[in-house]
Amino acid sequence: MDEVEIRRSARRRRTVQARREGDRLVVLMPAGLDQAEEQRIVDSLVAKIERSDRRRNLGDDDLMSRAAALSRTYLEGRARPTSVRWVTNQSTRWGSCTAATGEIRISHLVRDMPPWVVDYVLLHELVHLVVPGGHPPEFWELVARHPRAERARGFLEGAAHQR
Repeated sequence: MDEVEIRRSARRRRTVQARREGDRLVVLMPAGLDQAEEQRIVDSLVAKIERSDRRRNLGDDDLMSRAAALSRTYLEGRARPTSVRWVTNQSTRWGSCTAATGEIRISHLVRDMPPWVVDYVLLHELVHLVVPGGHPPEFWELVARHPRAERARGFLEGAAHQR
């Protein structure tokens, strides 16, 4: 864990914020919280940032492993991509798949999203390997196997709206 610096403010009433400043994690919080409450908040924020850092550090090999697990879980192992990788040249699509070659590319914009959203995007692209040629009803039936499919679609719509 990184060094944690707590900055207390008498003007700050309710909100708590954490951010990185170099190698340090800075937590901004109201002054006057009791020590136990302050520690609970700091521990929670540190855990949240560490989870986010782990997600951000997922490499292409990790993405390929995740895709293989999703294929086994939801597609009976039928989707077998030749490569799955993060790309930085996709800013209007969350992911893309070339069914002819088995290549899946996931936008770097997805990297910071919750894991269940990343899984949904991966599953969507994997289904293209099973049902090539667009998005017919069979395609959406397979995508709907993801337990949070509707929620993930809503998350992505909201994220697209913010761009």
